[in-house]
Parts: sequence; structure tokens; C-alpha cells
Amino acid sequence: MRKNIIRLLMIAGIAGGLASCTKDLNQLPKNDITADQVYSTPLGYTQAMAKLYGSLALSGNEGPAGSNDLQGVPDEGNYAGFLRTFWYLQELPTDEAMIAWGDAGLQDFKNMVWSTTNPAIVGQYYRLMYEVTLSNDFLRQSTDAMLSSRNITGADADKVRQFRSEARFLRAFAYWGLMDLYGNPPFVTENDVLGAGLPKQISRADLFNYVESELKDIENTLVDAKANEYGRADKGAAWALLARLYINAKVYTGTERNGDAITYALKVINGGYTLHDNYRELLLADNDQFKDEAIFTINYDGVRTKGFGGMTFFTHASYGPPMPEPATLGVDSKWGGIRTSTDLTNLFPDNGNTDYSQFPKNFTNNTSAADKRAQFWFQGFSTTVNALTNYTDGVGVLKFRNITSTDAVGKDLGHSDADFPVFRLAEMYLIYAEATLRGGSGGALNTAINYINMLRDRAYGNTSGRVTSIDLDVVLKERARELYWEGLRRTDLIRYEQFTQGSYLWTWKGGVRAGRQTQAFRALYPLPAAEITTNPNLKQNPGY
Repeated sequence: MRKNIIRLLMIAGIAGGLASCTKDLNQLPKNDITADQVYSTPLGYTQAMAKLYGSLALSGNEGPAGSNDLQGVPDEGNYAGFLRTFWYLQELPTDEAMIAWGDAGLQDFKNMVWSTTNPAIVGQYYRLMYEVTLSNDFLRQSTDAMLSSRNITGADADKVRQFRSEARFLRAFAYWGLMDLYGNPPFVTENDVLGAGLPKQISRADLFNYVESELKDIENTLVDAKANEYGRADKGAAWALLARLYINAKVYTGTERNGDAITYALKVINGGYTLHDNYRELLLADNDQFKDEAIFTINYDGVRTKGFGGMTFFTHASYGPPMPEPATLGVDSKWGGIRTSTDLTNLFPDNGNTDYSQFPKNFTNNTSAADKRAQFWFQGFSTTVNALTNYTDGVGVLKFRNITSTDAVGKDLGHSDADFPVFRLAEMYLIYAEATLRGGSGGALNTAINYINMLRDRAYGNTSGRVTSIDLDVVLKERARELYWEGLRRTDLIRYEQFTQGSYLWTWKGGVRAGRQTQAFRALYPLPAAEITTNPNLKQNPGY
């Protein structure tokens, strides 16, 4: 799907604008062409579906910037794309990441002082709402009655019906993001009458029930796991999102659902996926060739999907002056933006130190670090972080690189070829282990230990890293080692009651170098101020 969805997106150019307030959630996406024109042919439905997927990868219809989907969200490359702003919200307030830039609102995350007008919080909110709007419109336009009225029949109609299940998955994914980040967003489906009024607010628990019901309803209509085109949703993607939903159920609803987390993690584990044998290849420029572990991905191509968010952001912003020449890293410049601290590197043997003499040649396969998941750059950095805005205070991260497994550079040094794994098998092993330790039915401790050891065997290249017992703290640390910078850390720390609490402190947590406890309400982001002003049906989250 990678090449197909990118090509179709480039020729589609549809659904290009949405005013930045959710009063438009019950309207059609603003455009110069009508729905009857867009959906008049089978190709039109395919192009519209491409836009649903493309909205997670790109910020607009022109690359690398232009025709921003989100009217009213400034600095398109920084704040209008899904993945970049999602990463800001999920990683910057935690122990895994720091940013050196002074762009509006970015330092507020580590300091935990963000407001209702923070551009990244606003941008992520409207991106997810935009995805909901696109999905709702597609579902309205793809009923059997609408297909019949447009003389779309036979195999063409069956293809559109398959698209409907994928559109429902993408909407469920967007609503999961809104539920996780904002708690209680406005709520609209394809069944709401267009123009009938401003959207009503839904509670977090009710939204949980809706997302769960949608995913379970499409579980049997999506294509089988691993049977869809790469980058498109299938049963495995629905199972993985359900597993993630259930492991966080107590946070979302107040009630644990660990047995269900085990059930759906096992569906993925038994769905034909296997751990890729080389961890360091998982996020390289040719990672579309290593599909064994990937469950659902956001796809990029350095030539066809040019943008300043997504993987291009990761591969440029994580490289700064102390590192090798840009081309060595597969990029045209080093932005000197994001790095980590010893809070993360200390979780690895020998602090995650690396033999730089083997860089860049064969760095993917070097054996200098006991745990090969440690992909850090210490040379030229000071591990003492005196200032968040000084890039070399901290430790560099080499996890995202625009080079291939054969050390070739990506197609375009300015834009990354690597794809982002939204879900991969390793997370399901970790969910199974955690849910078992939390008392979920259907789990076996020996199996949970075995899944942890499978990850550690890959990480170490042998059995030397195996453990004989695990507890919840072991699993949380293993999640950091395995999944760092993949957009999950805030959610993990909240689930473990360590995000705002004083029981676990990290560098500059709450704006203090040694770290401090912060306000409990920071576990949810605020709804944008403009939303509260525009829609009287919405109540702001407590504390804002």
C-alpha cells in the first residue's frame, strides 16, 4: 500500500480544508468541489480513502508544505501534522525526551505548564478531529444506497464496502487519541444530521465504550491479519488497538480490563507476526522491507511524501552538531532539536554506550552495546542537563535514521523514507506480560516471562540478557528500552501512576532540574480555548 496510497494521495487533492473549530465536525470538509464530484467513480472512493490514510502522514495536499488541512493552525510543519504533535504530547513531558528549541509552547511540556492555547496541543486536537470528519464523510458517502445511486456495483462496490471498515478503524484510532490525550472531546458520527447543531461532548468512559464497540463490530469485516496492503488496516490493527485500549481501561473508565487485554494481545501474537531479527533495522529507511513485526504503519516516502513532520522530523531533529556529517545520517541538515537524558540511557547496560568507531558503516549491526536497542550518541554531549534549550546537554539518539540496512542513504536527504510503526508485535508481548501481572484472566506467568525474554534475546543477540522473574517495574522499564520515542511513554507513566506523582522524578520534570511532583490534572491535556468559546456544549477539563 505504501506506493499505492502515496500515488493516489498525490493525484487526489481532495478534502483540503477544515476550519479550526469542531462546529464543522458535522459538516462536509470544506473544498472547491462537491461530494458528488469526488465520489462519482470507484477511483474517487479510492482517492478519498487515500486522504484518510494520508491525513495521518501529511499536513496538507501540497508538499512539503502548503494547502494546510487545518485552517487557523500556524506553522504547518511544526504543529499541523499528526505524528509530530502526537510525539510532542507523548514524549516531551516524560523521562524519554527533551527539546532544545524555543518554538511557542514546546518547553511547556517538560516544565508541565502548558495552557489551552499551546500550539502543539491545539494542532494535535484539530488533526484528530479532522480525521474524524473525513471518516464520517466517507461513511456517509459509501452506503449501499449512495453506491447504487452512483451506479457503483459488483467488485467496485465490494471494494468500497471494504474501505468502510478501514474508515471506521481510522475513526476509532482518532477517537482513541482524543480519549487518551483530552479525555472528553466532542462526538459526531456519520449518523448525525449535517448542520443540525454544535457537537455534544462525550465522557471518556462512554467514548471508551464506543471505540470498543466499533472495533469489535469491524473485527470480522476487516481483511485477515497481514492480508491487506502494507500500511492499511486489517484485523491485526483492530486487535492491537483493542489490546492497547484494554490495558489502559482503568485510566479511561475506572475499571480494569486486563483479561481482555490478554485476549486481544494473544490474537495479535497468534496472527502470523514474528519479531524481526534485527531491532536496529525497525526504523531505517527501508523498513518497509521488514514487515514481519509491523501491524499498522504510517507510511512515508522521501520523494512522494515531502513534509516537515513525521519521520522527516525524527531523522533531522534528533541530529545535532556533535554528530557526523549530515549525509552520513541520510539527511541534508542537522536540526539539533530532540535528544534524551541519562534517565533513559541508565536503563541500559553500560549506560547504553556505543562504539563509535563502527559508525556509520555497519552501525546497524555493531556489537558494542550489550543491549542493541541502545542507540545513543554521547560524544560531544554533556550528560548533565543544565539547560533544556542547550542541545548538547543530554544524550543524542540514533534510533531514527534515513539510511537503509545496507548503509545506503534515503531517496531524498531532505525527507525520510522510513515508515512509523503505530503498532508492532513487541508491544503486544509487553501488554500480555503486564496484564498477566495485573491479574488478568487467561494469562500465564511463565508465558509472560518467555515473551520478555524473546525481546531480550533479540536485543542482546544471545540468551545472556534473560530474566527468570518479572514484576510490573520490570515490565515498565522493558517498555522504555523497547519502545522509547515511539509515542507511548506518557500513557505508560499515567497508567503506572508515575506521570505527575512524586514517586518517580526525572530530569527537569516540572521545570526543576532534579524533578518535582506536578499537578494531577496534567494527566489530561486541555481542550483548545477556541473550542470552549465556540461550542457551549463543551466543558473544559479540570484545572485549565
